Amino acid sequence: MYIYNVTVNIEESVHEEWLAWMQDHISEVLNTGKFISAKLTQVLVEEDMGGITYSIQYTANSREDLDEYYKEDAPKLRSEGMKKFADKMLTFRTELKVIKEFYPTSVNN
Repeated sequence: MYIYNVTVNIEESVHEEWLAWMQDHISEVLNTGKFISAKLTQVLVEEDMGGITYSIQYTANSREDLDEYYKEDAPKLRSEGMKKFADKMLTFRTELKVIKEFYPTSVNN
């Protein structure tokens, strides 16, 4: 599995509007069929530049799904946010490859 992580710092003046838009945007990304889930999280850090920082993590089953998203869907979906919030947000993207997931084991007393 792969995680496509988008980190966004959004100005407080448009924060509420962006947050509402982002929830619809996440649904649009998921509806491409390239991802199996998404998480919207707030990064708990105070930025020197101000604003509120979020991380959106999309999980893809394969590298091929991620590459297809970049080729077929990303340009259009990215441009929507840039048109709406261009000078009010700063974004960067990272990719993570899941090596193994761990879960707690039950402990019997």
